[in-house]
Amino acid sequence: MVQATPPPVIDQKTLDWASRTYGVEGKRRLLQWQRFLAARGTDELVFVEEVNAFFNSFVFVSDARHWGQDDYWATPTEFIASGGGDCEDFAVAKYFSLIKLGVANEKLSLNYVFATRLNQSHLVLAYYPVPGMEPWVLDNIIDTIKPASKRADLVPIYSFNASTLWKNKEMGKGQRIGHSRRIRPWRELLNRMQHN
Repeated sequence: MVQATPPPVIDQKTLDWASRTYGVEGKRRLLQWQRFLAARGTDELVFVEEVNAFFNSFVFVSDARHWGQDDYWATPTEFIASGGGDCEDFAVAKYFSLIKLGVANEKLSLNYVFATRLNQSHLVLAYYPVPGMEPWVLDNIIDTIKPASKRADLVPIYSFNASTLWKNKEMGKGQRIGHSRRIRPWRELLNRMQHN
């Protein structure tokens, strides 16, 4: 269980931006996200599953097609208003939504992995029901949340959260190698979130 937090409020400036940039649907999606977060109860395990399902309903779109760049990590607002994005956008939106719902940062990490089935790099969100124990993997390509040990198709490379960067040998176990701001796309995303 987590402490109930006040529902996030999306300010009028952001709603106006979404309407101008993505039309009435962009604004509608942001308001839907706001209502979704406000309706969550206090059972952490339940809303982790609900957050995963909510975002997995969005459309996968490559960065090149969606943002006109090879590697662009969208803020949750950009991802939601635009209605889609790639794996980083899904994982980041889930991460910040769970933070807004009161999940402790220590229970979450974004994991950069090699997805053997896709034969490419991939980003997923790991949720630790108990910090330090085996994480569950929230992934945009598989709707079911599974323990990391059941995801042999993901080869961990590194993981990070708001403050820490780890080099991984296995999911959820890593050597601390610095601050997460060393990751350029993450740093740029955080800067955009501060100025929007």
